[in-house]
Amino acid sequence: MGRRYVQQLSDGDTVDDVFLVGDKQMRANRNGNLFLQIELRDRTGAISARLWNANESLFRLFDEGDLLRVKGRVQLFQGALQMILSHITPVEAEKTDLADFLPHTEQDISKLLDRLRTILKLKNHHLRALVECFLMDDAFVRAFCRVPAGVKNHHAYVGGLLEHVVHMLEVADRILPLYPELDRDLLLLGVFLHDIGKTRELAYDRAFSYTDEGQLVGHITIGVELLNEKVRAAPELTGEPFPHELLLRLKHMILSHHGAYEYGSPRLPMTPEAIALHHL
Repeated sequence: MGRRYVQQLSDGDTVDDVFLVGDKQMRANRNGNLFLQIELRDRTGAISARLWNANESLFRLFDEGDLLRVKGRVQLFQGALQMILSHITPVEAEKTDLADFLPHTEQDISKLLDRLRTILKLKNHHLRALVECFLMDDAFVRAFCRVPAGVKNHHAYVGGLLEHVVHMLEVADRILPLYPELDRDLLLLGVFLHDIGKTRELAYDRAFSYTDEGQLVGHITIGVELLNEKVRAAPELTGEPFPHELLLRLKHMILSHHGAYEYGSPRLPMTPEAIALHHL
């Protein structure tokens, strides 16, 4: 029998398969006996699992982000499925296809990237060169096409950031004719840039988590750093210095896109394009 994914499990099923550990906790029941509470994940979702009669050595046997082969039975408990485990064994990641364990966008990555390139054909030659500096960077493009947009909230799956940005670009492209006072090139480029820092903020090889840089610096600051790096390279394509005013406006859009201080925004939106970006 082939692999069964979390969304295919039903009450009463027996399980002998490999899952990714999303979370683990050692708990005690009402009698004081220890058990392991484990979140098991695959590309279709997650299920809570329990292993009774646990101890510290079992708890230290594996970490979050590791793969486990588990044996057990699925049961319905308080309206939700859970797995009662009888046996767990760590599995080497190199011996498995990690694509089975992380959720993916249902859309075609290459088509999303083509759509992004099409919308970002800008008129301003400085901004067009800046886009090219990003899209010529193979390492950046690989990360941009794979990173989720978040760990648990919106678009929390492989390819999530690309999908999120393309959808925002499509919305912006459609509403721009209604607001002729907005600078089309600036707004579209701001949409592309606003979350680029997540390419270094988030880890996504196994479980979705934050990198050390993501924890200590955050995607907004990282995004400004990436922008500065590519702005320094853009004159090689144009033969002209990158305009300081354009750089300020792009930085402002990255720094203000969360919209409010309480939402982690270092600045409030103060230009028409920054205000529009926040509301997209």
